[in-house]
Amino acid sequence: MPGFVNEYTYRNYMESGKEGEFDKAFDDAVDMVGRELFGKEHPLHIGDNNVMTQEKLIEYSPIDGTLLGNFQKAGRNEARQAIDAAADAFASWSAMDYRDRAAIFQKAADLFSRSKFELAAILSMENGKTRYESIGEVDEAIDFMRYYATEVMSSRNFARKAVIRASAAKVAEGFQGAPGREEKVSILMKPYGVFGIIGPFNFPLSISVGMSTGALITGNTVVFKPSTDNMTMLTGMRIYELFREAGIPAGVFNYVSGPGSEVGDEIVISPKVEGIAFTGSRKTGLAMMKRTIDAGLQKTYIVEMSGKNPVIVSKISDIDAAAEGVAAASFGYSGQKCSSCSRVYVHESVKDQFVGKLLERTRTLRIGNPLMKESYIGPIISKAALDRYTAAVKEAGSSGKIIFGGKVVDTGLKGIYVEPVVALLDHGNRLFHDELFLPFVVIDTYKEFDEALSKANDSEFGLTAGLYSNKSREIRDFLDGIRSGVVYVNRETSATTGAIVGMHSFVGWKGSGLTGKGTGSRLYLHQFMHEQSQSIVR
Repeated sequence: MPGFVNEYTYRNYMESGKEGEFDKAFDDAVDMVGRELFGKEHPLHIGDNNVMTQEKLIEYSPIDGTLLGNFQKAGRNEARQAIDAAADAFASWSAMDYRDRAAIFQKAADLFSRSKFELAAILSMENGKTRYESIGEVDEAIDFMRYYATEVMSSRNFARKAVIRASAAKVAEGFQGAPGREEKVSILMKPYGVFGIIGPFNFPLSISVGMSTGALITGNTVVFKPSTDNMTMLTGMRIYELFREAGIPAGVFNYVSGPGSEVGDEIVISPKVEGIAFTGSRKTGLAMMKRTIDAGLQKTYIVEMSGKNPVIVSKISDIDAAAEGVAAASFGYSGQKCSSCSRVYVHESVKDQFVGKLLERTRTLRIGNPLMKESYIGPIISKAALDRYTAAVKEAGSSGKIIFGGKVVDTGLKGIYVEPVVALLDHGNRLFHDELFLPFVVIDTYKEFDEALSKANDSEFGLTAGLYSNKSREIRDFLDGIRSGVVYVNRETSATTGAIVGMHSFVGWKGSGLTGKGTGSRLYLHQFMHEQSQSIVR
């Protein structure tokens, strides 16, 4: 199997001078999915059956209200059927040679790659991403599959062997370390069983594929529930279809669209489900874990939860790079990323310079239809997001000073479009501590670097963090002292977002995670398996 190489679609088009071809491929895909995919009714996929329900979930685009499809509203009964199907399929799937499972995911990656513009077009229509954000997400999904397949193959499914040598010495009774005959030891990693995979709306392709691949390639079977509150069910359906086309057998990966209160809860309390992989808010993640414990059950949880990600801007830094990186990290995809920058601590001596540069950059960001290549900020996902925005704007205005944004924008489209917000506030304000999931960044100043680092760490979350400094001591103190799992220094492309599979381990500390092991890294797959030590004396 060849070594892992990142997909890098947009970069490759740009480096070869073919940006026009990239745009045409995306625009053609938008036209195609509109003609051929939107407005249809889609079943649940449980075992080898296409299942219809009485109640439906109707999905519209947050961009302009286009009807994207009709989906089944599964309940507890359908969730139980899917769990049973996954349990029935476990024995044969887990017994498959790991090399065959890896080959299936290499084929799946190839299928996703051939469909990348179609998938990107669906993503943009479903959750309002620009073409650049969407194609980057498709690339990440492909990278997850190829990277994990490469890791499984290169490690021989993480198996290890050892030999305890024989000894001619004799003892009457056995004890720890007693001499004896030769003992051959194998340490194997084995799958748990059925995993529930609960996908998010903001990265419905890459995160869902990453979690699902982690479970499946290690021999587990899956019940997959896409987001149905902020609906991204068509993306989830395409994941199912491409997985099956790649050779994943019926029952190994089951697609069940339905509310978390029923489908999600059934996954959480079912004794047949051994593990759950979830990406979403900390509140929801903790509630799921508590529900499992209250039911008297024990499950493996692999979770990536909320973030409130800080950036420190030193007095000795490239202010232009800092302004560019903060704008990209704060306002890309309307701030609806767990890794978005939402708070900045800038040295008081360069505050005016930094704020001026940030406002200069922010004013250039076009708000509008994300299908248009000129748009940078698309719609926010829902009315609930608008309510959070309105409340945050009101609080920032009364407790501090809004220096940019704060209004709803009339684009002529049916979606909800808002201005990005830059506000000056004191670190003690709740807007420095509560995750908003909006294009909203708050700024405070500091005098000494220790103060900035202390403020950056003063959060229940610890996902991503950034620093802009040209002072070696500050960089060292930041890297030694920051309590976040993914940290970047002087990164102009984005201060806190944009982890690359196989390069950055995307891992949450504190309330942002649970296991301390991140996606896109060599330790990720270990979480989906438990060790077994086997000793044989002959």
